[in-house]
Amino acid sequence: MGIHGLAKLLADYAPASMKESEMKSYFGRKIAIDASMSIYQFLIAVRGDGGQVLTTEDGETTSHLMGLFYRTIRMIDNGIKPVYVFDGKPPQMKSGELAKRLDRREEAQKALEKAKAEGDQEEIEKFQKRTVKVTRQHNEECKNLLKLMGIPYVEAPCEAEAQCAALVKAGIVYGTATEDMDALTFASDVVLRHMTFSEARKMAIHEYHLSSALEQLGLNQEEFIDMCILLGCDYCNSIRGIGPQRAISLIRQHKSIEKCLKHLDLKKYPPPEDWLYKEARQLFLHPEVTDPEKLEIKWDEPDEEGLIDFMCRQKGFNEDRIRNGAKKLAKARQGTTQGRVDSFFKILPNPNKRKGPTPLKGPPKKKGSGGGKQAGKGKFRKK
Repeated sequence: MGIHGLAKLLADYAPASMKESEMKSYFGRKIAIDASMSIYQFLIAVRGDGGQVLTTEDGETTSHLMGLFYRTIRMIDNGIKPVYVFDGKPPQMKSGELAKRLDRREEAQKALEKAKAEGDQEEIEKFQKRTVKVTRQHNEECKNLLKLMGIPYVEAPCEAEAQCAALVKAGIVYGTATEDMDALTFASDVVLRHMTFSEARKMAIHEYHLSSALEQLGLNQEEFIDMCILLGCDYCNSIRGIGPQRAISLIRQHKSIEKCLKHLDLKKYPPPEDWLYKEARQLFLHPEVTDPEKLEIKWDEPDEEGLIDFMCRQKGFNEDRIRNGAKKLAKARQGTTQGRVDSFFKILPNPNKRKGPTPLKGPPKKKGSGGGKQAGKGKFRKK
């Protein structure tokens, strides 16, 4: 889930913290990618005729491998150097959220069986996607594929988003590619959404900047974390009835959840029993990560014959297509990486940029029926 409603809140109250970009805009960038989130997307999106996941003749799922192979090559073609980060053991505080997800999958499984019995293909496709889960086997197969492609990966001790954020803060990568907005809560200054989406979906990459968001919201990082906890996170429940506008208003005024509770009508807004917001705050402030300086991250030559053996002989992919992909990887590896133009210039602040937090007068009014999807569009200068 990440942080409930954070993207919408930033669109309304910190629009200049997000800009839309194309894949080619990240030429020469190193990007940390939330592997589990990407694999989950591939399992849902990469489908064959009839909406079924791709499988081998023996029925083993291969949608995740096809998605990972071709999306990674697409990034490489655009001059991006990806490093995938895999989740480790989830924190104990996430057990409640994981239990909720299990319940939702079980309910979806029941609905799927009913749809199959009734022969309702539309419902079958819908509930098949809701039963998807990334397994240990999916992860291990993807690690093997990345190794054969010469693409580095990191195994986080805990949450992948936290490890990605640590790589960003250490200056090893430019940003975190994920759909979970809690990468911002873990203090990744740059977060990229839709990076691993299919090109056919024609969705722009949404680039969020934490420093800009904090400036516009009028918050520091700890206050931002408390606001995110009020919105709803994976590690504890939130206060029912506290929506985005009230959450940001409370934190701006009182600066912490403790002080907010002193001024709230607790009969109207009762906090959850045994509310672990302090523990959640500490998890965001001090997550369990591997020191980025101790990680060896390097891009190697692809193992073409190894790829053919794994992807074609074992998983049934077309050999010509896999060889073509391997050649693209090798060509990118042999080519020289041109430096980014913006690395030679100092980026000056925009003199027209609003200073101070956006006043709380409700979300800005959108012009036109499609305004909600274009929040903040046209207000940024390209670097």
